[in-house]
Amino acid sequence: MRSLPALLIALRRWRGPTPPLREAADGVLEPLSSLKRTPTQTHTAPAPSLSIPCPDPTGEEVRRDRYQSQGQRYARQEDWTALSAAMRQADQSRDKTPGGMPVAELLSFGARADVVGAAEHALLGGRPGPGADLLAGISQLEEVLCCAHGDAMIAATVAQAHVDLGWAWRGTGYEAEVPSRNRAAFAAHFDRASEILADLPRANSPLVEGVRCAACARATPDVDRIAAAFEALITLDPTTPQSFRAMGLRLLPRWSGASGALELHARRMAARTQTTWGAGGYTWTMLDAIAADDAACAALDVEFFIDGLRDILARCPDQHVVNLLAAYCANTMGMQMDGSDEAALVRAQIADCAGWIVREWLTELHPMIWAHAARGFDQALRVRCAERFAAAGLADAHRFIAQLFRREIDAGKRIIFTEDGPEAVPA
Repeated sequence: MRSLPALLIALRRWRGPTPPLREAADGVLEPLSSLKRTPTQTHTAPAPSLSIPCPDPTGEEVRRDRYQSQGQRYARQEDWTALSAAMRQADQSRDKTPGGMPVAELLSFGARADVVGAAEHALLGGRPGPGADLLAGISQLEEVLCCAHGDAMIAATVAQAHVDLGWAWRGTGYEAEVPSRNRAAFAAHFDRASEILADLPRANSPLVEGVRCAACARATPDVDRIAAAFEALITLDPTTPQSFRAMGLRLLPRWSGASGALELHARRMAARTQTTWGAGGYTWTMLDAIAADDAACAALDVEFFIDGLRDILARCPDQHVVNLLAAYCANTMGMQMDGSDEAALVRAQIADCAGWIVREWLTELHPMIWAHAARGFDQALRVRCAERFAAAGLADAHRFIAQLFRREIDAGKRIIFTEDGPEAVPA
């Protein structure tokens, strides 16, 4: 049996040369399965001392699921013309959910969800199960691409599908931990994504440029080229936090970055996006990087980072963002016990920010975000039971908030979260 790279080569020969095309998370895209919980009425945290709205699903989840389902429906109906039109309109208009997720990315995610989901299921153990056909789905997408006649939205979706499949094969571990067969499959999918993107001219499309940035993980260009690719994307659309977060991770030494490059380019992004985020460009760029790397964390300008937290919340007080930053400080940073003393000191200072974020900005609880934060926002995480996962996040958030208001609760008060924030009232 031929290897995956050989099969991909054969596939390319079968479908002929890639047609000339004209015209990309960290974003942080949840699997469709993690959003399809049974809707319930808004409820409160299960404690007599706390009352906080906990919508299930949240407004952000409803919107994300709607667009993902729309993209999936177009793909299942093979209505690629309608999919492309919807994606292009959202991409050109920079349409986003209230939490900052680009609508065009959600449509694209839904369109490739069946193909990518089937491959991820087959590769749950790091190797395909008996009889698994990992090329059937992507072959069908390649046929769609062949008939797309230069459609950039379809090309970007197929290229991103190859990127997703490459990561499904590789995983997110260190290079030495990845079996050779999986590395070969990773390389083959990323090479194919690069071929598709090479035929797309530069254009005013954050979706396409985002896929270019995602595909550069296969190559090992110099740090300046990595940073330049992300800067081009962020210049097109500085209002998408996921672009900053992905840039920070790619600039870490473990992903072809270099020591000192992260700090330098994070400051550059803060300067370039000052009118949009204030100091928040620095914070968004550093957010995931310092959670993953002790050296980056130890070198952080903590005061600048915290200024960025305040600027982000002042400019984007949507409860999805509020919960994300509160959970990040309390869970992602506050629950990490290992690492150097310098990194531990930085994490402790950031963890302290969760208190004022909750007191000043929180009005409702989003348990799924708290659950993901406790696991470091791991994009390779597979949620097998959404209800149980959300319950763990709810318990984490409840414990933190109860401890934060311990003095008021011990004094016989009850904490009620309103549209204006938490209030302590007689029990």
